[in-house]
Amino acid sequence: MPSKLLIATHNPGKVREYETLLADLPLQITWLDAEHIDLEVAETGVTFTENAILKATKYARHSGLWTWADDSGLEVDALDGWPGVASARHAGPHATDAERTAILLQKLADVPLAKRTAVFRCVVALAAPDGRVWTAAGSSRGVILEAARGKGGFGYDPVFWVPKLERSFAEISPAEKHAISHRGRAAKRARKILLQHLADGVALNDAADPKSR
Repeated sequence: MPSKLLIATHNPGKVREYETLLADLPLQITWLDAEHIDLEVAETGVTFTENAILKATKYARHSGLWTWADDSGLEVDALDGWPGVASARHAGPHATDAERTAILLQKLADVPLAKRTAVFRCVVALAAPDGRVWTAAGSSRGVILEAARGKGGFGYDPVFWVPKLERSFAEISPAEKHAISHRGRAAKRARKILLQHLADGVALNDAADPKSR
């Protein structure tokens, strides 16, 4: 039976979200820092899917563990989809969430609220050490606020306004966010892959014949 799943991130915010989303599965959730993995995988893909697969497959081979990796980001309509796949990197490797958000708000300074529409996207890749990989995607639409609101979440959550809820991602509970967020939606689809393996009694550390992506 599946036992251990590596979440390929150094981001504790992502780990907390996935621990919650996968809490009911009979899996030990671990992550790069917990496994003392310092391998850095260059996100050279031009799409979220390409980057998620790159990370999942390389960390799976390196660790010998089945690996769950995601690539996610914010696409702002008024900025022609920027920052997109560069959402976490556009301000430099050591920039904080606040610094990245400040650059975004500066670029949107002259854009009226009605035209500050955006979409969060996430692709989850689940990879076995033998190279098999599956993907699942999710998205969530909203509006970029003129100033941060709320103290929850991470990344761009404080400026991502959900019109239906009339709150930002940083103002809603984790349960509310998981139900509508890009990461929550992608994770629900990826969970089905894990559940199928559980139902089939396949051990996550056992190799099997490759399946199509």
